[in-house]
Amino acid sequence: MTLLMKQLFQLISLLNSETGTNQIAAGVALGFVLGMTPAFSLQTILIVFCLFIFRIQIGAALLSAFFFAFPAYLLDPLFHTVGKAILEAASLQTLFTTMYNMPIVPFTRFNNTIVMGSGVVAILLVPVVFFLARYLIAKYREQVVARVKQTKIFKALQATKLYKWYYKYEQYEW
Repeated sequence: MTLLMKQLFQLISLLNSETGTNQIAAGVALGFVLGMTPAFSLQTILIVFCLFIFRIQIGAALLSAFFFAFPAYLLDPLFHTVGKAILEAASLQTLFTTMYNMPIVPFTRFNNTIVMGSGVVAILLVPVVFFLARYLIAKYREQVVARVKQTKIFKALQATKLYKWYYKYEQYEW
């Protein structure tokens, strides 16, 4: 329970930070892919590599991967159906045979129906998740954060020495 609460507090802190909406939304989108696809595959390593190379919010990616992993288990029958349809397509058999005989490609486990189905579904839904996350983050920042900053409690908190000390502490780059 405490792990879940810690993750939620980190998400709220991240949403209230000065981090750009595109960086957070990209993190949520890549976390969606990480959560939907089975772990410990070449795809996972590729996504983690992209997280470190590009300016993507790693915390948002890991947090969203954590939250999207639970619905992924519920969607496994759908992933199996999609993956089976793709793997049994007669027109793709020579491509899959060629891919399986390549040196590194079999480590993607593409010949597993759930891996193939979840990978295809996740890749198709990444743009939707990205734009939806960007929209929701922008709405959250303009509506919820603006309202909270107008409350008397927040203004009273801002007047305390502890808040001023914390604000100065946050400005230092470590």
